Amino acid sequence: MESLTLKAEVRLTVAQCYRTLTRGSDGADVVAALRTLRSYLDDGAQSATTAVQRAEFRRNHYTRTIQLLVHNIQADWLHSFTAAQRAELWDGLFLQGPPDQALLVLMEAIGNLRASTNLDHLVLITETFLQSGRLGDLLWLYCQAAPSDSPQLRETLLGRIVALPDLTANKLHPNNKPIFLPQQYYPLLASEMLSALDRTCQALREGTDCSLTFVAETLGKACMQGHSDVLLAAMAPRLSVCTRSDMVWQRVCWKLLENVPQRWMEAVLTGLVQAVSGPDALGRIIGNLVLKNKKAQFVITHKLLLLQYKYETKVLRTVLGYLAADKERRPMLIQVLRSVSQAWANPSAVKHTPLEQQFYVSKALLLSVSLLKDSELQELRSELLQCMLGGMQSHLDSSVVRIRHMGMVVGECLSSRMDINETKLTFEYDKDEETQELLSLMTPVTGDESEPETVPGADSVCEVTPPTVSSQNKSVDQPLTTNPDSDLDSDDELTPYDMSDDKEICQASPPRYLRDCLETLMTSEDAARVELSLRVAESLVRTNIFAAREISVKMTKVLLHMEDKYSINGFRLLRQATMVALAVTDCIPVTQYLTTEFYSLNYSLCQRLDILEVLASAAQELSKPIAKKSDPLCCPAACTDVTPYPGDNPVHWRQVVEKRIQSKTKRLSKGVTQPPVKATPNRYAPVAGHFFFPLLRNYDKPQATFDLLGSDHLVLGRLIHTFGLFMHLAVNAPIAAQMGCALLDFVWAVRYHADQMVRRSVLFAVCSVFLSMPSQNLLVDLDDQLFETRTWLADVAEGDPDADCRSLAVQSLVLLDKSLKKQLQDPPSLGSRS
Repeated sequence: MESLTLKAEVRLTVAQCYRTLTRGSDGADVVAALRTLRSYLDDGAQSATTAVQRAEFRRNHYTRTIQLLVHNIQADWLHSFTAAQRAELWDGLFLQGPPDQALLVLMEAIGNLRASTNLDHLVLITETFLQSGRLGDLLWLYCQAAPSDSPQLRETLLGRIVALPDLTANKLHPNNKPIFLPQQYYPLLASEMLSALDRTCQALREGTDCSLTFVAETLGKACMQGHSDVLLAAMAPRLSVCTRSDMVWQRVCWKLLENVPQRWMEAVLTGLVQAVSGPDALGRIIGNLVLKNKKAQFVITHKLLLLQYKYETKVLRTVLGYLAADKERRPMLIQVLRSVSQAWANPSAVKHTPLEQQFYVSKALLLSVSLLKDSELQELRSELLQCMLGGMQSHLDSSVVRIRHMGMVVGECLSSRMDINETKLTFEYDKDEETQELLSLMTPVTGDESEPETVPGADSVCEVTPPTVSSQNKSVDQPLTTNPDSDLDSDDELTPYDMSDDKEICQASPPRYLRDCLETLMTSEDAARVELSLRVAESLVRTNIFAAREISVKMTKVLLHMEDKYSINGFRLLRQATMVALAVTDCIPVTQYLTTEFYSLNYSLCQRLDILEVLASAAQELSKPIAKKSDPLCCPAACTDVTPYPGDNPVHWRQVVEKRIQSKTKRLSKGVTQPPVKATPNRYAPVAGHFFFPLLRNYDKPQATFDLLGSDHLVLGRLIHTFGLFMHLAVNAPIAAQMGCALLDFVWAVRYHADQMVRRSVLFAVCSVFLSMPSQNLLVDLDDQLFETRTWLADVAEGDPDADCRSLAVQSLVLLDKSLKKQLQDPPSLGSRS
């Protein structure tokens, strides 16, 4: 009964103060009313009666009080206050009351007010609210006990706390306060959450129950909105230190993460594994959360390892080391190893996943294997062996060099770890950055640091080593140089001659005639004669055009079937250069022979690739302008390096006069002043069809040793790329339109090929068509295919797993849109063409 009376007295007193503030009485009455309201917020010594009154005011009247103050912020009595009175009576009501109610009212008022001094005043109060630790008081208020507020009010408060930088930026830009910026606010929020957790630990030691639900929701919502890196970068080091030797802190951290809502668990865990210093710190902070929470288990054991691949190796070490650090979690490490090994050995994944993801999965597989014990390795021996054999075959069959290297390194590491019959697989590959990183993963890193600790004294050893070695060498060399009176009569003391520039005298001489060169390549068994003939073959072909045309096809056949029996240095380049010279010198017969032999029987894949490379190089050379080469026998003066005197040139004075006239003349617009380039005939345009169309024959007919649309996808990709090169070089050629239509028809059937190299070649060919084919022909000859082609390119640009394919698809779309726009802006030519 007494409690009800006290509450009624509070309501009457507050109502009277409201009337005083609303009516705008004289200054003394307003000050008295504000002091009365302020007295209910004092934290000094209080009796039982005062405690009931203060609790009643905080619970039922505080929010309405500060709302009334904001509503009367333009009252005359407020502007008549001194700065000290305003800070004590007006600002104090916001800074001393319940922090949750004050923050909600302040954020609502800032959102409603326009730019003015009143808005600046509320912003200043909010800034003081954050700087004075009131945000930590708010979090601690919700840790002490679950307040009896509605879920809607709780969700609103949570949104205001997490999104405060966004709300203030939208309202105050560009005059925002530094403390409201994300780079300052979220570290402050992290510090206040750590303060609330510290108070919770102290309360638990004293036997008081606490709730971490609101703090966990704040952490989860902030991480979900994309601030996990800033927030957890400030929290993780402190949590790692506090949980190292304090079980209460460990229990608080475990409970905190268990209370994170399921919809925000992924954001918290992904940010935490990147912020912690190692697997031990992660284990102390989250405990066995992976065993209790299904969402956490999915994120840790599946999503971070198989679905996302943007994280560094440090994250993989942290996650897998966390699973391996506890005996209750080690079964999940086995489960992860099975999943990762299946993903790595899946042939479909090798073909359809990006290279970055395959490299990420390879790292996860090697790290998992390195963490296995010997007993666990024996149990998984058969599964790992099956994974190694199947996965290596899938990787080695790929046409991408990086994928093949991944398969080789992982195969070596798995065989070394399993030690099958004391034999280890070894491959030859380039030791690049990726392979070195994969090899280093088999050495586990212990401790919380991602880098191994520096061995004490290592620096001193490194500094002493060079002088020691040099002194040893000096001591060894000293008897040879400083003891001239030695009795040893040995040739070892004689100074050797410098023979670095000497050349070996060869008994054979290079052939001077092309037929002699061909005869040597066909019949000779002398390695020196064959090498000399091969080295001069290209120059003989280019300097004896008429003789080369007589034997061009025969010599091309000999070179195509020639093998490197004598290990000649640069054999492949010399052979290819000679065939290119023959194809350029006698274009049509040699091209017909090569394009016919491409689909013939009993040729290896290397020979077919050589044919494509020769044709591509020859087409490139034919498309270039003919360089003028002076004959030193006919005009020796042209070879001199002496610059002629300017007066000797009869045209020189005309150039000088013209230059002066140009410099003195003023023009509104000036074109290119460089001398015009002299036009030269394009040797490729008349013969482009001989390169292109014969290669389109029989591509869909599998031969006994050759299946272009089947297993030989490496040759298919190179063939399509060669077609694209032919198309690109045929720009402005009369036959370009016909070549473009035929090329699009050819690549349309393989546009969804499983091999990414084939898809890249297809997109390169499509780019070449759009770049080289006249724009009017695109609408006239390809009107039925353009819509489907554009839709396909859009799908590839958005969803292809290979980054190069996506880039090429975007370039093709740009070229197509540019050509169509150009043609649609010129309708007369289109109408006459139709």
